[in-house]
Amino acid sequence: MRFRYTDWDPTRHGSEQPLFDQLYDLFKKLLQHTAGDAQEALNWLTQLDDQYGLTEGHEEGIGDFIDELKKRGYLRDDEESGTVQITARTERTIRQSALEDVFSQLRKHGRGSHRTPHIGQGDERLPETRRWQFGDDVNRLDVTNTLSNSFKRSGIGKDWNLSEDDFRVHETDHQSTMATVLMVDLSHSMVLYGEDRITPARKTALALAELIMTRYPKDTLDVVAFGNEAWEVSVKDLPYLDVGPYYTNTRAGLQRARDILHRRKNRNKQIFMITDGKPSCHFENGKMYRNAFGLDRRIVNKVLDEGVMCRREGITITTFMIARDPYLQNFVRELTEANHGRAYYADLDNLGEYLFEDYVRNRRKRIR
Repeated sequence: MRFRYTDWDPTRHGSEQPLFDQLYDLFKKLLQHTAGDAQEALNWLTQLDDQYGLTEGHEEGIGDFIDELKKRGYLRDDEESGTVQITARTERTIRQSALEDVFSQLRKHGRGSHRTPHIGQGDERLPETRRWQFGDDVNRLDVTNTLSNSFKRSGIGKDWNLSEDDFRVHETDHQSTMATVLMVDLSHSMVLYGEDRITPARKTALALAELIMTRYPKDTLDVVAFGNEAWEVSVKDLPYLDVGPYYTNTRAGLQRARDILHRRKNRNKQIFMITDGKPSCHFENGKMYRNAFGLDRRIVNKVLDEGVMCRREGITITTFMIARDPYLQNFVRELTEANHGRAYYADLDNLGEYLFEDYVRNRRKRIR
């Protein structure tokens, strides 16, 4: 065989990403920073093109890219506002990543998609077998061992027969279902002190939502946003979550999450809370009590009471902490101890890396 060596041509060998794909990848990242505001993201993209020549050397420009987005169903014109908006297809494409390992050590319940240490009437067949019991699915029958037992007992001649003791069935891994409430902090402190905490929080929420819906379709996922109060959010509205002029009513968020989980029939229930860890208000007798300076024990103690109530109801709280202030981390530590839950302390640039660690195998130290 003869070889011929030539200069590398990336366009010829197809290794260079098409211009549309390059611009679309950048557009999706800009959408994460603009809370789903397509018009603002396109304005930023145009400025980047002017400054860095993103489309230089190509026949197409940003205008052609926008037309192609509409043609492919990623953008639509809003007649009322006169602007463009992203579609459900675009919302789906920005909900990517993984959070599989945080689901484990689940108690046996239902037929779902999370592997547990239990065996029985599960979903995934194992090589191990056991004696047949009344009610076992015939699809789990181990034909080879069943016939072998019969031949050993009665022989292969005309007297061959099957008895109940001959039958063997495969063991199965039991798969469990999970009810999850994702809490996202939208208080003003999420953008204070020169740190953009809401963008990585929103990105992580999108990732978790996409994983649960695609990898664990038998699970339930509800989203709760909390500021002065707490309210439920549809998964399709996650890309548009943004901070407001709110205090942080963590207690209301936990109460709303607990109410939602009461309605869920899943035995395994958990709360994922993404926050900077600073509760600053709650309601007393219909009136808001607030204190944005430091950690007010009058507010903190009410939140800890909710953590204890969740623990008594078998609801685990996993806090994803995206601030490094020692006194805020102390509060998260108190909440984690009260609930017997878990806590992760993440850098803003590596939030996903921290959040997706396997807490079961203690890849990260967990607080108890």
